[in-house]
Amino acid sequence: MAKQQLEVLNALDIAKTQWYHFTAIIIAGMGFFTDAYDLFCISTVTRLLGRIYYFDPSNPKPGALPPNVSAAVNGVALCGTLAGQLFFGWLGDKMGRKKVYGLTLMIMVICSIASGLSFGSTAKSVMTTLCFFRFWLGFGIGGDYPLSATIMSEYANKRTRGAFIAAVFAMQGFGILAGGAVSIIVSVGFKNRFKAPPYAVDRKGSTVAEADFVWRLILMFGAVPAGLTYYWRMKMPETARFTALVERNAKQAAADMSRVMQVEIEEERSKVEENASREPSFGLFSAQFAKRHGLHLLGTTTTWFLLDVAFYSQNLFQKDIFTAVGWIHAGKTMNAIEEVYRIARAQSIIALCSTVPGYWFTVFFIDRIGRFTIQLMGFFFMTVFMFALAIPYNHWRGTKCGDSYCDGNHLAFVVLYSFTFFFANFGPNSTTFIVPAEIFPARLRSTCHGISAAAGKAGAIVGAFGFLYAAQSTHISDVDHGYHKGIGVKNSLIILGVTNALGFLFTFLVPETNGISLEELSGENEEEQGTELQRSASSNRTVPA
Repeated sequence: MAKQQLEVLNALDIAKTQWYHFTAIIIAGMGFFTDAYDLFCISTVTRLLGRIYYFDPSNPKPGALPPNVSAAVNGVALCGTLAGQLFFGWLGDKMGRKKVYGLTLMIMVICSIASGLSFGSTAKSVMTTLCFFRFWLGFGIGGDYPLSATIMSEYANKRTRGAFIAAVFAMQGFGILAGGAVSIIVSVGFKNRFKAPPYAVDRKGSTVAEADFVWRLILMFGAVPAGLTYYWRMKMPETARFTALVERNAKQAAADMSRVMQVEIEEERSKVEENASREPSFGLFSAQFAKRHGLHLLGTTTTWFLLDVAFYSQNLFQKDIFTAVGWIHAGKTMNAIEEVYRIARAQSIIALCSTVPGYWFTVFFIDRIGRFTIQLMGFFFMTVFMFALAIPYNHWRGTKCGDSYCDGNHLAFVVLYSFTFFFANFGPNSTTFIVPAEIFPARLRSTCHGISAAAGKAGAIVGAFGFLYAAQSTHISDVDHGYHKGIGVKNSLIILGVTNALGFLFTFLVPETNGISLEELSGENEEEQGTELQRSASSNRTVPA
């Protein structure tokens, strides 16, 4: 037997697209713009950090971060993000979406600035403080995932909900592109002002003292977009679904939505009281939750985990792949700032040609062909293109000529590599973010999204750390300083292809949510069987579990 749907929720489901929807997309999306910028800009400056703080004049190759330091610098923000997703996801269900939303943004602003101000007179002290602040930066970023997704899903109408949530997430593509663009602008400015010879010509002179400002400015810029949207986040009202379904304040929910959505909605206290008496009160760790949503949570966590193993290993270590195929020359042929410029340029080209278009293809098609189809298609083509890169890898790379490779098909490699990013974003990288914000009950929605996202970041940590070591050459003479022999880029790409194939299979655990109201998807409109059992459970109800 179905409950009576509250008028305020019906009004949201059928509301026409209004200016406030776009305002919410911008406000929430700028958080994701900042998230992506902060997480991915580090990959443009890691080699510069090695040149500055681990310079060895006797080494024919430029200084490089030791393996443990490189892993920490690249991965510590992911660890913080995982923790933040779990904590703020839970807090968003306990205290409300709005109350926690501004806190995550302030953490991001403060820690972006602090990362660039990392202090100390030795390499150890600078790297330690950098890792400390990037962990807490990631902690704030982590909170943005469940809160932004939940807020957008609860504001949107059911007809265009997928496009609205996808548009918020698509700002991540612009953030990645901005990371490359800012790195290019800063490096070009410093390169033109402070001339320096290549490392092979003058080992010490190839890294000018002013290069230390380059990485600091790039990291600190992440505070700008976050700071600009703080005021508007604080002006957003709490979502009607949290206010009406969790806080039981239909009057406030109706007033808030009438103000921002420009519609008249009457208070419905009788329906709230009736639905409250019927609402199933199961918690996150209950058998009832496992029965209703256990497979859903398994599907959202496994697919996001598998996607991020492949996605982050590629994103964070694009520079290593581009070097392997000769698109970025050996470090000793460039000075320190020139290397930053070339790495940022390569990553920006990939973002502009494949990453950003992939996100917006999802925005355009997701409410037309559905989440399930897009995710299945994305994993399928990621698998195909990854194997197309891996199996004939030596053909794409060519033969070794000194410190680089020649006679290869580097342009074709980069094109195929770009297609894997296109179908990641026009595929599971978007849908794994969208679906967990739709299929769980309002009182557990942020928590379950945080758990799903945290599983993804666990995959990102596995991919980032694992690829860092696994992609090392099988020949000891080609292994980077401080590393052991790995399985090579070719075998690493094969493993990532298998990972994508597993994601394809686990997608069948995830339901289609297209065009269905949140309350129908979560079962919040269905009366539980066994009235006495409900009432007994409701006396022990915890929000959230």
